[in-house]
Amino acid sequence: MMRRVSRTLTSTCYATAMTDAAIPSYRRSARTDFRMWLLLAFGAIFFWAGSVIDPEKNCSDGGRECAPWLVPLAQAFGALVGLGAALNMLANPNRGSFVDPATGDLVWWQGRIGKEGGDEGRIHPSRIATIRITRQDESEDMVSLYDLEGERLFFFDAEVIAWPYERWAERMAARWPHIRVEVTE
Repeated sequence: MMRRVSRTLTSTCYATAMTDAAIPSYRRSARTDFRMWLLLAFGAIFFWAGSVIDPEKNCSDGGRECAPWLVPLAQAFGALVGLGAALNMLANPNRGSFVDPATGDLVWWQGRIGKEGGDEGRIHPSRIATIRITRQDESEDMVSLYDLEGERLFFFDAEVIAWPYERWAERMAARWPHIRVEVTE
């Protein structure tokens, strides 16, 4: 027997909000995002380096190039970045998407802390016209969702779906054939 799924995705109902194999649900939190761990490591390395380097001895052999103020600045920068990453991982905001089995709606959210809050959206796939994936050279691809009126839906982007984005978009289009998938370079 399937439990009723509430409109707000909670940790207790997340397991029941799984969809069919065609459109898998996706959830990522700050603690499972490698970028937060990289920021924490970066901050820790700068803080450690600022702690072990003597500012008075941080000069070239001839003494011409000397910046003793740079060491405490690097230490403070490391502390700030490391603390920011640690606090973000402590709050653990999450993001993701799933197809609600009770209503059939595609539900997505970002910045949710705990059971509620954050930015979220919901639309029935029959009201989706286009999924646009824009390739970008030196940054992450951009993913946008458009309704039948041609309006871009807020808070839906590459952060709320699993990579590779084309596979997710193709699965949506296979399940709902009226959805057009556009990939632009």
